[in-house]
Amino acid sequence: MASYHLLHEGYVRERGENRVRVGSTVAYVRDGDAHVVIDPGMVASPDRLLGPLGDLGVEPGDITDVIISHHHPDHTLNAALFAGARVHDHWAIYHGDLWISRPAEGFAVSAGIELWETPGHSPQDITTLVRTGEGRVAFTHCWWTAEGPAEDPYAPDRDVLRASRTRVLAVADLVVPGHGAAFVPSADTPR
Repeated sequence: MASYHLLHEGYVRERGENRVRVGSTVAYVRDGDAHVVIDPGMVASPDRLLGPLGDLGVEPGDITDVIISHHHPDHTLNAALFAGARVHDHWAIYHGDLWISRPAEGFAVSAGIELWETPGHSPQDITTLVRTGEGRVAFTHCWWTAEGPAEDPYAPDRDVLRASRTRVLAVADLVVPGHGAAFVPSADTPR
């Protein structure tokens, strides 16, 4: 079974005129020989990612795969910290100068890590489903935090987002949202 550690709990705060402090929720997942970082985006300093990894005994060169939930800079900015890793997005795998086209839907990064296409926040969103000893964990941007927002201001189609949220909630025992703490889905979780 896979295991995971949250390296950085994301946030959106200190909004001002034309500026906002934003940090991505970043996770490390280990499943056998797969060492995966999910959404290595904006953080106050790269040390906020590399320090917790080091505490786990993991070096940047140990990372085999990086998964990008969508192509907004707040979720991609620090991917280069893991230069030797394969990078996964909604339509391909990138490794060095190799571009391997494939749909994300159903792609198995490892035996316990699967990608799903879950458009909503952007048309190219993917969710990473991880089978752990405690159940299925969904790393997703279907929600920014446990509270939603109920109406994502960037979602191009509310019905598409609702369908992706419903799909994820049907299988997830725990949700790790794009900019907040992990939460157990409930009847109050925005649909």
